Amino acid sequence: MLRFWLIKFLRTILTLWLVVTFTFIVLRTSGDPVQALLGADAMPAEIEQFRRAWGLDQPLIVQYVNYIGQMATGQFGTSLRDHRPVIEIIGERLPATLQLGLAAFALAALIGIPAGIIAALRRGSLIDRAIMTVAVFGFALPNFFLGILLILLFSLTWQILPSSGIGTWQHLVMPAITLATFTAGSLARFTRSAMLEVLEKPFMRAAAAKGVPFGKRVMLHAFPNAAIPIVTVVGLNLGQLVAGAIVVETVFAWPGIGRLLVVAVSQRDLAVVQGLVLVIAATMVIANLIVDLLYGLLDPRIREAAR
Repeated sequence: MLRFWLIKFLRTILTLWLVVTFTFIVLRTSGDPVQALLGADAMPAEIEQFRRAWGLDQPLIVQYVNYIGQMATGQFGTSLRDHRPVIEIIGERLPATLQLGLAAFALAALIGIPAGIIAALRRGSLIDRAIMTVAVFGFALPNFFLGILLILLFSLTWQILPSSGIGTWQHLVMPAITLATFTAGSLARFTRSAMLEVLEKPFMRAAAAKGVPFGKRVMLHAFPNAAIPIVTVVGLNLGQLVAGAIVVETVFAWPGIGRLLVVAVSQRDLAVVQGLVLVIAATMVIANLIVDLLYGLLDPRIREAAR
C-alpha cells in the first residue's frame, strides 16, 4: 500500500514539474514581456535596465534554474506589474474562487446525481428523456453564453440579481449556476449510465427476490456499487471547476484567480501567470489523488490490488 501511494506522489510531483517547465518555456518564447509592460514608446536604455533588474537578460536556462530554486523555497517570484510577491497576490484572490467553485460543485452534485438516479430508475419514460435532454443541453451550453443570458434576464430585464461583483449571496447565484450547469449535466449522464449497469446485475435481482425494499436496494446495494465511475467524474469535475471559473469570473467580474489570470496574461506578467497555472494544475492533481483514495475506500478489490 505504501508503494502504491509513493508512486502516486511521485507522479504528482512529475506532473507539476512538467506543467511548470512547459509554462515557463512557452511564456518566455511567445513574446517580449518587457515591451508589453513598458509600451512601444519605451527607450532602449529603459528596456535594457528593466531586463537587468528582473533577470530577464540572463540565458533561459539560468532563469529556469533560478525559478525552480525559488519554488523549492516556497517563493513564486514577484509580479512585474505590481512589484508584490505572487503568493500574496494569489492569496488575495483565491478565497473568492474557492467560494464560487465550492458553491457550484455543491449545486451540481445536489442536482446532477439525484437526477441521474431518477432517470435510471425511470428508464425509457418521459421523465428519463426529459432529464437527459436537460443534461445534454447543460453539458453542451457554453458557459459564457449562459452567463450573458442570465445577466440579460435576471439583471437587465427583471432586475432581480446583481450582474457583477461580490459581496452578498445574490452576487453568487448567477455565477454559481453558470459554473455548475456543465458539471450537473455531466454528473447526471454518468450517474444514469452507472446505475443502469448496476441495476441489471444478478445481485440486484437476488436482493429483490429476498424481499429487500426498493429504496433499500437502490441506496444500499445499487448506488454504492455505481459509485466508482461517479466518483471519477466528480473528481475530474471538481478539479476542472477552478479552471472553468476563468470564463465565468470574467463574465461576472468575479474577483477570483480566473479573472486575475486573464489580466496577467494580457499584461504579460510572467510570474503571476506561472503561479496561477501551477495552482490550477495542483487543484487537478489533488482532485485525482482524492479520487484514488476514495477508490480504495469504496472498492475492497482496489485495496487488495494495492497491497
